[in-house]
Amino acid sequence: MKLEGIRKLESGEFITRYDLDYETVDGKPKVYEMISRDPDMKTEEDLLNGDVAAVVLILTDESGERLLLNREFRMATGRKVFNFPAGLIEPGEEPEKAAARELMEETGLTLVSGKMLAMPSYSSIGFSNERNYYIMGKCRGEIRPSDSVFEEIDAGFYLKEDLRRLLETEYFSNAPRLFCYLWCGGKFPL
Repeated sequence: MKLEGIRKLESGEFITRYDLDYETVDGKPKVYEMISRDPDMKTEEDLLNGDVAAVVLILTDESGERLLLNREFRMATGRKVFNFPAGLIEPGEEPEKAAARELMEETGLTLVSGKMLAMPSYSSIGFSNERNYYIMGKCRGEIRPSDSVFEEIDAGFYLKEDLRRLLETEYFSNAPRLFCYLWCGGKFPL
């Protein structure tokens, strides 16, 4: 595929809608609809190398026995979905600071230790170029409700046996479902 152009269609507070004009290997035009956190993409360089937008936290309690998950009402799905604590990195903010801030805002917990994975990951390659840093570590404290009225979050620590049941009965976001499955000792059914 060869990128021929980027057309900005609509801007919102947090995302911008674009059409990408491609030429396929057989010379045919292809229009691809996408959204981005970048409000002013113009070039292929912008598409490929925008800022990393968010942090995702994969944390246990200090014992390492219980995994922290948020069960959050997600407006796009109309239901509560299990996910990792996460949030946007503010302009000029270091990812580790964003992680500690988001953890406190969403759960009331304190980040004790954390290691950022070397490369950021794409959050949803089917329609966005947004990338996230994953931070793995430990946290402590007493869980409290989110400090934002715009977020309905039920945070909790889960033992592996609890997660095995939840994986069969509850809605999860993709990455947390896979991580929890593997963390619980799941094997691929081949």
